[in-house]
Amino acid sequence: MTTPTRAHFARTVQGKGPGLLLAHGAGGGIEANYGPIMEGLAARHTVVGIDYPGSGSTPVAQGRIELDALVDQLIAAADDEGLGTFAVSGYSLGGPVAIGSPRALPGARQRTRAERDEFAHADTRTELAASIWQQLYEAGRHTVLAAFLNLMALGEPALNALTPAQVHTAVEQLAASLPAGTPGQVDLVRRIDVRDDLARITAPTLAIVTTADPLISPALQRELAAAVPTAEIAEIPTGHLPFAEQPEQWLKLISDFLDRTAKG
Repeated sequence: MTTPTRAHFARTVQGKGPGLLLAHGAGGGIEANYGPIMEGLAARHTVVGIDYPGSGSTPVAQGRIELDALVDQLIAAADDEGLGTFAVSGYSLGGPVAIGSPRALPGARQRTRAERDEFAHADTRTELAASIWQQLYEAGRHTVLAAFLNLMALGEPALNALTPAQVHTAVEQLAASLPAGTPGQVDLVRRIDVRDDLARITAPTLAIVTTADPLISPALQRELAAAVPTAEIAEIPTGHLPFAEQPEQWLKLISDFLDRTAKG
């Protein structure tokens, strides 16, 4: 079920059980990033996610998108759905959203954090890739952008497993589905910096490192995990798109961690 919130952010709510908030990546959405594992997550949790400005049915932002606004909207969604405590799963840009969420909470409501492709700030390589991403979208070169994203998001084995014809089809499909909020969301990627928040994280945290990721380097992901006192690291041999390359393994890592920390 997807509904607009009081602040015009679209919201997805599925399942029943302990609360699980989802924070999606830049240029994506809840359905795009979590759709392939949503049924598995919702089988044992009340899953709540919001679409950022310009994704799903959320209107495009009138000004710059700010991290605190995304965090506030995610917490408001949890409140509206009656979630007293919850876990948070952040994918890519959703990692900093999950990292920032404790600052918006009046008490210890966040139980655990499970993140993938997470980064606390954009290093030089990531900033350059995001800059090209933003400029190509704003110039209307969406097909070239879609080709660039296939090159930068898929792991080398997954990309090379496709024929040129299959890549062409994938590029055309992606170009037609790029959300209108892409440039604003990618602009936030370029500005984000939550490094000062890392040492203050107290909730059990799983950092899922994507070891074949051309977009967010494994070194940048491990740098973040090393700065979180409660973090444990798991690895998954994919590029930036586990929901496309290894959805079953991604779901298992998240689900096993949530089950284990709930029992603990």
